[in-house]
Amino acid sequence: MKHHDQVADAFGSTAAAYLTSPTHATGADLRTLAESIAATPDATVLDMGCGAGHASFAVAPHAKEVIAYDIAAPMLATVEGAAKDRGLANIRTQQGAAEKLPFADHTFDWVISRMSAHHWHDVALALAEVRRVLKPGGRVLFVDIAGIDHPLLDTHIQAIELLRDGSHIRDYRADEWIALFETAQFKASIRERWRIDIEFSSWVARMRTPEERVAAIQSLWRNSPDEVRHYFDVKEDGSFKLDALMVEAG
Repeated sequence: MKHHDQVADAFGSTAAAYLTSPTHATGADLRTLAESIAATPDATVLDMGCGAGHASFAVAPHAKEVIAYDIAAPMLATVEGAAKDRGLANIRTQQGAAEKLPFADHTFDWVISRMSAHHWHDVALALAEVRRVLKPGGRVLFVDIAGIDHPLLDTHIQAIELLRDGSHIRDYRADEWIALFETAQFKASIRERWRIDIEFSSWVARMRTPEERVAAIQSLWRNSPDEVRHYFDVKEDGSFKLDALMVEAG
């Protein structure tokens, strides 16, 4: 199975769980996204890797149109149903990969993405596509789980993420994000950084992580160096803290 198929398969089967997940449905970053889009009158917005649609739902009341774009068709069906329930008639869904956007040049005022890019096969190619479909003067806001500057810590969190979800590629560090955006001819900065509390049992249940991989994560946490457990604030049940960041570019 190719990686794109793996992502679509993994998230197709878990769409409903992501719609109701408090980790995804709430957060100050959703307010920041909404406020940013609200500052642009009649904005057309592309939500890349929209998942269950929480970023689209947050910005739709402040936008002219939102395209919720994802590789997993069941996720898009979830978004359509939830948008209808919420009376958000200006959300339209479209299926596809981040690396090949089926939109004309200079289509969008804003391109946003939330908790998706760590699954993308080729972030550099995706950002080149973002540059192409963005209007002159358009803006970008990406939110994602962050890699860690210290290699010891970074290696552990990437391993934990991969064990939990076989479609995971990489949580990029802040400096990697800035470099990726600059390669795509953007000027980028880190707007915010924060931490997310991860409740272990619901985290693995949401992804339907196989039992042997759940056991491997628990073993990795238990046997990791003290500074790793301290940094990620690992609890007895495996619950921990993830780093997150918001990149702003234009």
